[in-house]
Amino acid sequence: MNVIVLCLLAMLPVAVSAQGIDPYQPLRDPGAGYARVTPGRAFAFPRDHLPHPGYRIEWWYLTANLTDAGGRRWGVQWTLFRQQLAPGADPGGWSSSQMWMAHAALTTPDGYRHEQRFARGGIGQAGVAVRDGRFSAWLDDWSLVADGAELFPARLDATVDGARVRLALSARTPYVLQGEGGYSRKSAQGQASYYYSQPHVRVDGAVTVDGRPVRLSGTGWLDREWSSQPLAANQQGWDWFSLHLADGHALMVYRLRHADGPDWVSGSWIDAEGRSETLGPEDITLDVLERRTVATPTPGQPDATRRLPLAWRVSLPGQDKSWTVRAVRDDQWMGGRFPYWEGVVQVDDGAAGMGYLELTGYAP
Repeated sequence: MNVIVLCLLAMLPVAVSAQGIDPYQPLRDPGAGYARVTPGRAFAFPRDHLPHPGYRIEWWYLTANLTDAGGRRWGVQWTLFRQQLAPGADPGGWSSSQMWMAHAALTTPDGYRHEQRFARGGIGQAGVAVRDGRFSAWLDDWSLVADGAELFPARLDATVDGARVRLALSARTPYVLQGEGGYSRKSAQGQASYYYSQPHVRVDGAVTVDGRPVRLSGTGWLDREWSSQPLAANQQGWDWFSLHLADGHALMVYRLRHADGPDWVSGSWIDAEGRSETLGPEDITLDVLERRTVATPTPGQPDATRRLPLAWRVSLPGQDKSWTVRAVRDDQWMGGRFPYWEGVVQVDDGAAGMGYLELTGYAP
């Protein structure tokens, strides 16, 4: 579900309760007038790498598990979000109904850095398009630019709180259409998204931290998703895993937590050649092993903390497979306009693989 769509909703009204502002409430809005997500869409590439006007929320989402020459673990997250603020045709220019937001985060052996940026559409400050024959996604001087109209090979260029990230990305396996041929259900009540992934991205490049360049290599995961209502009224938030396993498989699982009734659980099991199997709730078991209190400062709440589940048992009972997944650092907290935890995790202490975990909707 790799969807920190909250960030896109910075310009929308949010609900206020006795507990304060609920930034998740707009995600539950029915989105009247926006395009609907329905089964049976025929995906086409490279067309579907580009924006889908009419849908309310969309993102281009990259995470990467990397190592340096000494075998130390690093992580990079870069995400570009598009939010359509009103249904109907976009008037363009300074009257554009499109808003953009980008997130960048860097997990190093010594710490964690993050940064967020906002931009308006219609004036060239941010966007996704084919320019000079090349797929381009950008906000200011942050960019993901491919060699051609396809997503890969490409180059990511961004800064994160003073650190410089320059990575080359390549992939040879097919895109994975998540859910039912790219129709990804989010509840039994009709909420859904269009969702595809590239789970086998080869990553090489360098990060310059405090003036010192560090060569890095590893594996990335890219998600593409768009929707007009990603949450049901009784869903609080989600827990999402993308794991690169040592045997070459990739695993994506998520649960959408319900205030009442069973959670919505889904995922996919992907082999080294990109062949995938959709997983349902009967195929996945998620058990929290440990919750830890983490400093989670946000605008207006600089001293906030949260109890977050940072150690899990992830199991596929039908395949007799099970792994322990733990955060490598507690402090991977994106404390921006719409806060969430997202960071590097290790599988069976790193012996079975590495990945990313995303946690949203946990109250301070």
